[in-house]
Amino acid sequence: MLLKLLLGVFFALLITGAAVRMRALSPSGFWAALALGTIIFGLGGLAWAIALLTFFVSSSLLSRLWGKQKRSLEEKFSKGHQRDAWQVLANGGLAGGMALLHAFIPHSPLPWVGFIAALAAANADTWATELGALSPVSPRLITTLRPVERGTSGGISLLGTLAALSGAVLLALVGVLFWNGFILPIPAGVPFVLVDLLGGVPMLPPPGGAGLWFMIFSLSGLAGSLVDSLLGATVQAIYRCPACEKETERHPLHTCGTRTHLLRGWRWMNNDAVNFLCTFSAFVLSILFL
Repeated sequence: MLLKLLLGVFFALLITGAAVRMRALSPSGFWAALALGTIIFGLGGLAWAIALLTFFVSSSLLSRLWGKQKRSLEEKFSKGHQRDAWQVLANGGLAGGMALLHAFIPHSPLPWVGFIAALAAANADTWATELGALSPVSPRLITTLRPVERGTSGGISLLGTLAALSGAVLLALVGVLFWNGFILPIPAGVPFVLVDLLGGVPMLPPPGGAGLWFMIFSLSGLAGSLVDSLLGATVQAIYRCPACEKETERHPLHTCGTRTHLLRGWRWMNNDAVNFLCTFSAFVLSILFL
């Protein structure tokens, strides 16, 4: 177990170091991602690492693409594209918890199901935000369907919804392909810890078959992103900048430097809390089918 964790630290350090060089992580985000990666790489194995990397790489790349088109929306979001510790934990904390649970019940499919569903929702939400911002049609508030400005919390569009589904489908594909670990023909004489790291511990087969779970993961991830939008439209803390006369998630200061004031929602329900509930809702929905 100790050697696996040390290998997990090594691989997590490689990935998080590269992410910092790409400016995808802030200093606090680096440490949170290093801890999360160590748990997932070390306790889960290569299949779990592939799923985490699929989410992190795809979402980070989308965050960096089309920067000029999305720059005008930054004033609405609470944080920039560099993920800090709270963002890392909000999106990946539940997944890390599932990897930890897998160490105690290695043959149960529950940790893998929760892990993939949580990452599918996080990926769906990120893809919806990054690609939905490029929609040529104004988004509509999920609760009333009235048109709202791009970047408004709770706003949805056809492009954003399709992007969310695509992000969830990508993780669902990983989830069913690697259900029982990344199985490779391993030569005789390879240390057991490397065999375990590559192959993982066989879990019970998915009830209902891989096709059913592909749909469950995909729809759970999409549902999680819609829960995110619903919370954004109802109870997420939204502020107003009196100088710019614009709504924003930023607090205490807007991008212009003016102090923002609570307009609606619960003050503690910030974007990180909404993101965690997004992943948690997908987790709950998916495990109902076990």
